[in-house]
Amino acid sequence: MNQDDRIALVDGDGQYSYTELTARSDRFARGLLGSKADLDEERIALLLPASLDYVTALQGVWRAGGIAIPLNTSAAGPELEHYLGSTAVTRLIATREQQRALRALCQQLNVALLAVDDILAGHAAAALPEVDAGRRAMILFTSGTTSKPKGVVLTHNAIRAQVATLVDAWEWRDSDVIPLFLPLHHIHGIINVLSCALHSGATVHLMPRLDIPALCAEVAAGTFSLFMAVPTVYVKLIDYFGTLTAAGQQAICDGFARMRLNVSGSAACPVKLFQQWQALTGQVLLERYGMTEIGMALSNPYRGERRAGYVGQPLPGVAVNLFDEDDKVIASEATPGEIRIQGDTVFLEYWGNAAATRDSFRNGWFCSGDVAVIEDGYYRIMGRSSVDIIKSGGYKLSALEIEGVLLTHEAIREVAVIGLPDATWGEAVAAAIALREGAVLDHAELKQWCAGRMSAYKIPKHLRILDALPRNAMGKVTKPDLRAHF
Repeated sequence: MNQDDRIALVDGDGQYSYTELTARSDRFARGLLGSKADLDEERIALLLPASLDYVTALQGVWRAGGIAIPLNTSAAGPELEHYLGSTAVTRLIATREQQRALRALCQQLNVALLAVDDILAGHAAAALPEVDAGRRAMILFTSGTTSKPKGVVLTHNAIRAQVATLVDAWEWRDSDVIPLFLPLHHIHGIINVLSCALHSGATVHLMPRLDIPALCAEVAAGTFSLFMAVPTVYVKLIDYFGTLTAAGQQAICDGFARMRLNVSGSAACPVKLFQQWQALTGQVLLERYGMTEIGMALSNPYRGERRAGYVGQPLPGVAVNLFDEDDKVIASEATPGEIRIQGDTVFLEYWGNAAATRDSFRNGWFCSGDVAVIEDGYYRIMGRSSVDIIKSGGYKLSALEIEGVLLTHEAIREVAVIGLPDATWGEAVAAAIALREGAVLDHAELKQWCAGRMSAYKIPKHLRILDALPRNAMGKVTKPDLRAHF
C-alpha cells in the first residue's frame, strides 16, 4: 500500500488518504492484538458493508496475522451459523445496527461481537508481527456441489499473485478511479477492485449498495476511469437509461465512453448485452473467467481483440489447460474439455475438508468443473460439469443447498432446483416441487417463507408444482428433464 497523501478511499462525504488508511489499519491491528505478539491465524469474521471500516478491518486482520472471513451482510441466520461455526470464528466485527440481531447467535457460538470503533479504542502500543507470505490470510465461502458452502482458504501469497496478474494484464495505474458496489464477501469485489486499486495507488469510491442514479451521476461527471460489474448490473443500467431524456442518457453514455476500461464478470455476458453496451457507450466489454478458488484465470486482452461470448486467454502467471475424462491434456482446438489451473493464484485448501480439497485436484491441477472449448486461441465456456451450480447475478449458487432449505417446509415432499436462462440474472433459480398429500403452496407464499431462511438472491424466481419429480432407474432426479416444465 502506498503511504502518501493520495486519496485511497471515498466513503460518502469523506475522503481518506493512503497515509490515513495505513495508520488506521495498523491501529486496528494493534487493537486486535492487545497483549499478543501475533494472532497466529485466528479467524475473525467481518459483517460490514463497503466502507472505510470494512477496509480498515480487512487490512488490520491481515496486518495482525489473523485470517479474515468477509461475510455476506444479507446472509440469513442459518447461513451465518454455518459460516461462523464451521471455521471456529472467535470475533465478529459488525456495525452497531447489526449487532442486536446477531447477539443471540454470537452468544450461542461463543463469538465476541464487536464494532470497528471498539477495536480502535482499545489499541495497544504493540509491535506488529512479520507475516510470512505462505500463511493463511482469508476464507471466502463458495457454493459447490455439496449441500453446505465450503470455506476457500487463500494465503497471502495467493492474494498477492492474483492482484499482480490483474495489475499487469489490465494495466492498473495510480491515476485510476473506480466505484465499488460489488459484494465484499466475493473475490470480484475484494481482489479485482479493492485490492488491485489499493496495490496500484488508485482511488476507490465505496458504495454500500448499488444506487444506479447516484452512480450514473458520477459517471456523467467523469469521476471514474474504470468500471467493473456483473452482467446483471449492465442490464439494470441499460434499463435505467430507458427512463431518461435523450440528453440525460447521452451524458451518462459519454461518461462511460471516456473510461479506459469496462469489465464484465462473475457470470457469462450474453452476446446481445455485449453488443448493446458497445452501441450505447462505445465500450467493448472485457469479459474474463475466474473462481473463488483460483482468482482470475482467463481474460480477453486489454490491448487487442475482445470477443463477445469468449473469456479470452490465460492471464500472466496462470497455467490453464483443457483436460479430457482420462485426465489427458486436449491439444487440439474445437475439442471440449474441463478447465484446469495451476499457479500461485490457486487456493490452499477447503477449510476443515481435506477430502474435498483432495478431490478438487488431479496431478497438481485444480479441476474447475467448467467445460470449455478453444477457438482460434480464445476460450469459450460451454457449461458446467455439474448441473447443481447456478450462476445468478454474479453469484455461484448451490442447488443442493437451496433444496436442503426448501425441504424443511412442511408442505414440500420433494424438490429439485435448477437454473433457467435469464436475460437479467444470467440464470434464475427455479424450483420444481412435489407437495405432501393435501398440501397447497403458491409462489408468493414460498417466497415469504424463504425470507429469513436464505439470502434473497437464492429464493426461487420460478416455481412449478408437479405430481412427482422425474427420476432415472437409479432413483436419481433427472434435472435436464425438468426444463420442459418451465
